[in-house]
Amino acid sequence: MTPEQIKTALGSGLLSFPVTHFDDDGAFAADSYKSHIEWLTGFKAPVLFAAGGTGEFFSLKPSEIPTIVSAAKEAAGETAIVSGCGYGTNVAIDIAKSVEKAGADGILLLPHYLIDAPQEGLYAHVKAICQSVGIGVMVYNRDNAVLQADTLLRLCDDCPNLIGFKDGTGDIGLIREITARAGDRLMYLGGMPTAELFAEAYLGAGFTTYSSAVFNFVPGLANEFYTALRGGDRATCDRLLKDFFYPFMAIRNRQKGYAVSAIKAGVRLQGFAAGKVRSPLTDLSREEEAMMEKLIGDHRR
Repeated sequence: MTPEQIKTALGSGLLSFPVTHFDDDGAFAADSYKSHIEWLTGFKAPVLFAAGGTGEFFSLKPSEIPTIVSAAKEAAGETAIVSGCGYGTNVAIDIAKSVEKAGADGILLLPHYLIDAPQEGLYAHVKAICQSVGIGVMVYNRDNAVLQADTLLRLCDDCPNLIGFKDGTGDIGLIREITARAGDRLMYLGGMPTAELFAEAYLGAGFTTYSSAVFNFVPGLANEFYTALRGGDRATCDRLLKDFFYPFMAIRNRQKGYAVSAIKAGVRLQGFAAGKVRSPLTDLSREEEAMMEKLIGDHRR
C-alpha cells in the first residue's frame, strides 16, 4: 500500500494488535498465529498490527519481527498489516527496512529505549526512520517519546510518508492542539491501555478510531462497542463498560504487565494455542484465568 492508502485504511474502522503466539519452547508459533489472524480478519478490522505492544514487541529479537510480519501478511488476506518498530534510531531503521521487505503496509514507531530525549532529538529520530522506507509511518506518543505539536508539524512538513499519530499519554490538551493544528494531514488513533475506557473522550478530541486489545479474544463485543460509540449510542457504551470493560480492567490491574498477559489469556481461552508471555512478563494465575473465562463466557458473540 502507498502511505495514503494505509492512512485511509487506518481511519476506516476499528483496529487491533494481535498477540504473538509462542510454542512450549518460547519460539514463534507461526501456524497458531496465522490461524488467529485468519479468525480476526472475519470481524471487519481494516488493519492489524503485527509485533506491536500487545504482540510483545519489547521481548522480540529484531530478527523475529519480519518473520512475524510475513506470517501475518500470509494469513490476513485483504486486511492490511502494520508492523511494530522501535528502539534506538539505527536499530529502528534496520527493523523498518526488514519489515518493508517482508511486506508490511506500514510501521508504528514505538518509543525508543529507556532514556528521555529532547524535541530536536525526537525530530531527528522520527525523520531518519521515515526517510529510510517508502511505506507509511505512524508515531506513538507515549512515555519517553512525546512529540510536542510544533515538532510533529515540522515532521509533517519534512516527511511525506508520516501519515498517523497514536496517543498513549492521555494528555487531552496536547492531543487537541495536535488535531486542531495538523487537521487531516494525519489520521489519529487512540492508544491508551484498554482504549475503550477512554474512547469517548478521544472521539471528542478528534480521534475517530483506536486499537482494541480485547478484539484479540472478543472481537464481536469490541465491534459492538465501536459501532455504538460512532453511532452516539451512549446507553450501549455504558452497558458494555459496566458489564465487561470495567470488570476486565479490574483483572488487568491486579499485576503490572497484565495489559498484555490478560489479553493473551483471553486468546488461549478462545481455543488458540497462543502460549505463555515471554519474560519479564508473567501469566495470570489459575484463579485469574477462571475470572477471565467467566467474563468471556458471559459475553460471547
